This record gives sequence, C-alpha cells and structure tokens, in this order.
Amino acid sequence: MVPKTTLALVLAAVAASSVAIPVSYAQEGGLASMHTWRREAGKTCMADHWHYGSSGSHSSRPAAQRAAIRSWQDFTQLEYGRAWAYFSRAQSRKVNCSRSNAGWSCDVEGRPCRR
Repeated sequence: MVPKTTLALVLAAVAASSVAIPVSYAQEGGLASMHTWRREAGKTCMADHWHYGSSGSHSSRPAAQRAAIRSWQDFTQLEYGRAWAYFSRAQSRKVNCSRSNAGWSCDVEGRPCRR
C-alpha cells in the first residue's frame, strides 16, 4: 500500500505538470499503452501495474469506501480514460478500512481493466 503522503505528492506532481494530457487522448486509452496488458476473466487488464485510492475521515465505513473508490476511479480515468476507470472491473482488488477517533478511512488498490 502506498502511503497517503506519497499518493498526495504524486497527484500534486501530475496536477502541477506543465505537460497537459488532452481529454481526447485519455478517452482513447491515454497512457495505457505504456503498460503490459493481458486477458483475464474476459477483460483486458494491466499485467503488472496497480492504481491506488484513499479517503479521508468519514462518519461511516461505506462512505469512506465510496470515497476511496472514487479516488481510484478519478485518477485512473485521468490517465487511461473512462473504459479503464471502473473499480468493479479491476483485478487484484484490495480494500482496507480502519476506524479512528476522527472517523473511518479506506485505502483501495487494483489493476485497471477494460472490457
């Protein structure tokens, strides 16, 4: 699992990058071609590349899990387009949630797949 601070730095670097990724490029697969793909369970999946998402504190576990999945999907869509950005299609999915005094938080990971 990637620490939240590392994920935040990566997201900040992407956002601050002077190289813009055109929306049409992302919708056509974006950066997906730089990774190795393989067929699994009737889908095309990244063979060895994971994406991560996390949530801040939420009042319930379901809310924290939804926020972490949304984080995973938003970043995956930015890089590869909508076809790759469904956490429900990802392989090697993991969801880890914990509760603290501040509330529930979750981290998710998975290898992006498309139909």
